[in-house]
Order: sequence, then C-alpha cells, then structure tokens
Amino acid sequence: MLSKDIAKYSKIRYEVRAYMCYLFSRHIKSGVIAPTLEQITQELEKIALEIQVFDAMYVLDSEGNQVRKLHQESCDVRKDLPNYADRAYFYECKKEGRCTLTDPYPSKNGGKLVVTASCPIYNEAGELVYIACIDVTLEEAIKIGAPTKLYDVFSKMSHFAYLALSLMLFCVSALLFFRGVNSFWNALVHFSKLDIKEVFEATILLTLSLAIVDLVKAIFEEEVLGRNTGESHYAIHKTMIRFLGSIIIALAIEALMLVFKFSIIEPEKIQYTLYLTGGVALLLLGLSVYVKFAYSAVKDDRNSSNG
Repeated sequence: MLSKDIAKYSKIRYEVRAYMCYLFSRHIKSGVIAPTLEQITQELEKIALEIQVFDAMYVLDSEGNQVRKLHQESCDVRKDLPNYADRAYFYECKKEGRCTLTDPYPSKNGGKLVVTASCPIYNEAGELVYIACIDVTLEEAIKIGAPTKLYDVFSKMSHFAYLALSLMLFCVSALLFFRGVNSFWNALVHFSKLDIKEVFEATILLTLSLAIVDLVKAIFEEEVLGRNTGESHYAIHKTMIRFLGSIIIALAIEALMLVFKFSIIEPEKIQYTLYLTGGVALLLLGLSVYVKFAYSAVKDDRNSSNG
C-alpha cells in the first residue's frame, strides 16, 4: 500500500508543490518588508485554518534552529526547539532560494509518512531570515494533488486495462516463442535436410518474442505494480529502444535470408533485398535520432529536478 501511495505522489508531486507554494506566497510576503516571527506565526495559523490537513507547522531560522512550532492538535507555540539544518526541507530550500517540497519520509509524530513544504523568507537586504515549513501526511498530499472523487476509480480502471493488455501481449509473446521453438526443433529433427529458412524463422520469432516480453515487463511493473515510477520516463525510453532494436534485428535477419534465397533461386529479384535493407537502414537512423533526443530529455529532466 505504501509503495503505491509513493508512486501516486511522485506523479502528482508538481501539483502538490504548486498548491503549497501558492499558500505560502499568498500569506507570507518577504523581500520588501521582512515579516516578524509573530507575523509569520499568525499567517501559518491562517493557513492551518484554511487547509486543516497539516501534520505540523514550524519556523526555522537561517541556521536551521526551530524557533516556532504549531501542532495540529493544539496549535501551541513553542520556543528553543532543536536544530534541523541537516534536513532536506531546510538545506534544499536554503540552497535553491525558493519554495520546495520533499520526498516522503517517516515523521516523528507516530512514524507515518509525511512530506514537507518549505518557503524561504528574506529581509529587505535579501538575506535569509526564516524558513516556514508545513508537514502534510502522504495520504493528505495525494488528496491535495488529486482532489476529484473519480481519481481512484479511474486509476483502478487504468490498472485493470494495463493488466489485461499486459496479459494479452504476454500471450502473443508466448505464441511467438513456441512457434520459434517449433521451427528450431524441426530444423534439428531434419538436420540432414536442413533448411536455412527454418533457422532464420526461428531467430526472427524468438527475437520478436523477447522484444514483446521487455515491453510487457515495463508496462506491468510501472503501470500495474507502480514500481520505478520516479524513473518511469527513463524506463520507457529504454524499453522503446530495446523494442525497436529487436524489430530492426528481425528485419535485418529477414533481409539476409532474402539475399540467400534470391541469390540461389531468383537472382532477378535480388534488388528487392536492397529496398528492405534500405528500410532497415532508415529505421536504424530513426532509432539513433530517438536515442539522442530521448536521453537528452532524460538528462534535462534530471537537471531540472536537481536544480
């Protein structure tokens, strides 16, 4: 259950961050006139009354010392609380200089998973004075990013559809595999009368079966089980490259088979093998372009996430 919740959160993280940053920007102003600690506390209390889904709210100074904390149960104000300079919600917010949202982590309040939105607060000179933080449970964060009641229904229907398609594709892969094994077995049984066509046919069928299995594996793990969601774009590109590569290999084998066939039986038709070989070359060129742009997009996404 937790792994699925984390997978859902990773998909809607940007929506949650946008909403939390909107709350901070609407209630807490900085840069022109630096708000006092009491003013920040009052604004956090207003946010608490507005959203009512927070786990905890607190204010850190520029060194990571917690100078205010508001609990959901009592909203009491405490002073002289510990230093959290080593926490991601502090040093990432301080480094980036903008509103940030953390990955899920266990909270000290019962050990449940929470995410923390943090917002830097600057004075008139542009110096960091405070960082306001809001802890939201993972469950509530998912509700913030996907507030519609139809989201869970649509998600379950989507999982069922992907499961059905995965099973059907796996059956297709199994049929290709058994047909390839059958062709290979026939070639072994009739080895004295070996037909090179059966060997090529078995190779093509097994190659396509492997490509479809790779595709099924990626779809099932990411869309049904919800694994590797954080790197789903990378996994999709990798699977697509392997799938297209397998098809190109199969077509190249077919072209080689036709070269042997036409050279021996129908030499006048050997020019058709050039057309197929040219098509394979174009597919290979297209795959090269896809690889370049796909991995460039992955690199840009990772840089934007880190930056």
